Amino acid sequence: MGGAVVREWSARIVLLIVALSALTTLSARAAEVSLSAPRAPEKFTERLHAASLTVSEAAREDSTAQDLLAAAQADYARLLSVLYAEGYYGGIISIRVDGHEAADIPPLSAPDEIGQVGIEVVRGAGFRFGVAEVTPLAPGAGLPGKFLSGELAKAGLIAEATQTGIEGWRSAGHAKARVDAKDIVANHPRARLDARIALDPGPRLRFGALRITEGDRPSRVRAARIREIAGLPTGRQFSPGEVADATNRLRRSGAFRSVRLIEAETPNADGTLDIAARVSDAKRRRIGVGAELSSLEGVTLSGFWLHRNLFGGAERLRIDALVGGIGGDSGGEDFRLGARLDRPATFTPDTGAFLLADVEERNEPDYRERKAEIGGGLTHVFSDELSAEAGVILRFSEITDDLGRREVQHLLFPVSATWDRRDDPLNPTEGLYLELGITPFAGLDQGGGGARFYADLRDYLTLGDAGRFTLAGRAQLGSVAGAGIVDVPADMLFYSGGAGTVRGQGYQSLGVDLAPNITVGGRAFVGVSGELRAMVNDRVQAVAFADAGFVGEDALGTGTGEWHGGAGLGARYFTTVGPIRLDIATPVGDDAFQAFEIYVGIGQAF
Repeated sequence: MGGAVVREWSARIVLLIVALSALTTLSARAAEVSLSAPRAPEKFTERLHAASLTVSEAAREDSTAQDLLAAAQADYARLLSVLYAEGYYGGIISIRVDGHEAADIPPLSAPDEIGQVGIEVVRGAGFRFGVAEVTPLAPGAGLPGKFLSGELAKAGLIAEATQTGIEGWRSAGHAKARVDAKDIVANHPRARLDARIALDPGPRLRFGALRITEGDRPSRVRAARIREIAGLPTGRQFSPGEVADATNRLRRSGAFRSVRLIEAETPNADGTLDIAARVSDAKRRRIGVGAELSSLEGVTLSGFWLHRNLFGGAERLRIDALVGGIGGDSGGEDFRLGARLDRPATFTPDTGAFLLADVEERNEPDYRERKAEIGGGLTHVFSDELSAEAGVILRFSEITDDLGRREVQHLLFPVSATWDRRDDPLNPTEGLYLELGITPFAGLDQGGGGARFYADLRDYLTLGDAGRFTLAGRAQLGSVAGAGIVDVPADMLFYSGGAGTVRGQGYQSLGVDLAPNITVGGRAFVGVSGELRAMVNDRVQAVAFADAGFVGEDALGTGTGEWHGGAGLGARYFTTVGPIRLDIATPVGDDAFQAFEIYVGIGQAF
């Protein structure tokens, strides 16, 4: 009997708790929030909605009356900041909770229920700058163009002008420039705002020592090497740009997970300013894998092993392996094993040195080549967008093609430069990309010397207010001058067809027909590609594309040569690692729709 009573009261308690929870939820859900801004443009009202905590809080299912009241009382300051940001300093904000002004309700006396919250924002007159000055300014420094007498006095302009003035002095070596005084007066009858900002430039300073500060764990990279990589110009005039460059060099080395350069609070007595480097090491070892699928070329599997700090000086060793053509119909399977050791900050902070070794076997439709090469060189970073590389490589090649079997040895002098202004390498929507390479070479056993030239230009244009459509274009140009076809390694000649040139055409299906049943690579190449990319939703993108390629026998494209083309449709599915690419293409011409090629990979086609 007692157990039955306990169970009955337990059930009643549970029902009561559920009922109270439901009532609380219903009271919050029943609260209606309205926000109006009479005679204000729609975009201004949208900014008020975005800034309002009350609007967002009312949308929450678990919001309570206490939560809504707290949000309403906080909205006075938030909505006022929107008014100030747009130049309205005489606005009126009213937030009424069930008819009572929210500011007058004691926070600890919130009602049990809230039925309605009404928010009204009256902008009033827009204020104009009367006086707009930041003084003194560094020689040659300017201020934002709209920080002028007569312009709408947006609060953000005052902050922007102040920061611009400070940065001007910092760029001139005055690292401790600061605001000395602010005089901002609003004249309500005249709807005028006078803003006078006085700056104190402070002394001109020089860079002092770069001090390495230890975080949770000391860095495995030697302190001397951290200083060499950063390249902070001790003794020279302070410059915020130099601090940013030093930070980028440390990050670019790949040895660190995080990098911060912190200016000392107080300059030294000799007019120098020390900088503290706080670094956190990245994991020393990393492994990566990749896969690509083509209906003709089959499956390509790749992987790498990376060591980021081999000898304690941020040296980076990377070993790559690749197996391609698995299950394909493109001449056979390909194999590659290569290693490269990079050392940053060699000779100069922006110059690196590298050593490389590589062995590879390529079984392509028109040739088979086994090669081994060893060499080294230098890299240099001119800016965040421009970098270059030059080296010397000794190469041995064993080639079998329609001209027979031969062995050639070359000394190569590759030089390349990359100018990359794309916003995202895996999914570019704007910016220009240009890669240029020239490789002079000398035959060590037979044949003469020559040079191989290659250029790859890509450009992107995004259309529409929401950036829904992107036009992408690519042009490739190649030429081998000097040595004849028989004296050049097979993979330094040009073929067309496949994912990297003309989709829809067979992989490297276009070469030069020297005679019946004799096809080799050409010494001239031109490729053009165009894509229209359209976002279907936040995750899916549809693509239409067309490619064309030309391969010629002579270096200038004269003599024997042919064009071919391909076109198709594709889709992209966006993930955290980049867009997953699926393209289906067919040849353009008499054989259109007679055959189809399928390509799957990560990232855009170009």
